[in-house]
Amino acid sequence: TTVNLAAALAAQGQRTLLVDLDPQGNATMGSGVDKRTLPQSVYQLLVGLAPLAEVRVSCAAKFDLLPANRDLAGAEVEMVELERREMRLKEALAEYASDYDFVLIDCPPSLSLLTLNGLCAAHGVIIPMQCEYYALEGLSDLVNTIKKVHASFNHDLKIIGLLRVMFDSRATLGHQVSAELEQHFGDKVFKTIIPRNVRLAEAPSYGIPGVLFDKSSKGAQAYQAFATEMIERHRSL
Repeated sequence: TTVNLAAALAAQGQRTLLVDLDPQGNATMGSGVDKRTLPQSVYQLLVGLAPLAEVRVSCAAKFDLLPANRDLAGAEVEMVELERREMRLKEALAEYASDYDFVLIDCPPSLSLLTLNGLCAAHGVIIPMQCEYYALEGLSDLVNTIKKVHASFNHDLKIIGLLRVMFDSRATLGHQVSAELEQHFGDKVFKTIIPRNVRLAEAPSYGIPGVLFDKSSKGAQAYQAFATEMIERHRSL
């Protein structure tokens, strides 16, 4: 979702930076950057070994990337000893805020010091979720985590919206969960729904964002519509 949103925003003329905060580096590889050959990554940025200007790379999809690789896993251990450890990313980004219309931060799936850095640097959270039972259960935990970070570290943090992804229109459960989300979260649920789409699933193996891999696919068109909705929502914030 982060890679496709970054590419879709860039295609619509938005100056976009994607920050990969996951040591797995999936967003890096999906953006067409080989994580195995990186001279520097977000790791060097967070521990103070390199400034943002030296770490960022330009992608063929016309957005900038702060890439990640396995080195980032070590940053968690090292940052424990550093001052203002949860604010390292926010402070690194502050100097370059005027360079971009959107900064998208792809966080790890667990609540770690890396995720905390992402939440402290962000103005808001986009929650991509499948319309399945377990996803609905996990959502309440995530919302509680966001509330705690808002109270303790980042008073600007809010939920921008929930994005329904990998949606299978043939499944009754999907429609039921979707209706529940709309009932509980109202206009916090994005109107755009990302369908389950083979072309989107194939794109990462080619190192190309899905919105560019097959522009005519339903998945690519849905992410373009989501980018438009995101721009409109950002203007109203």
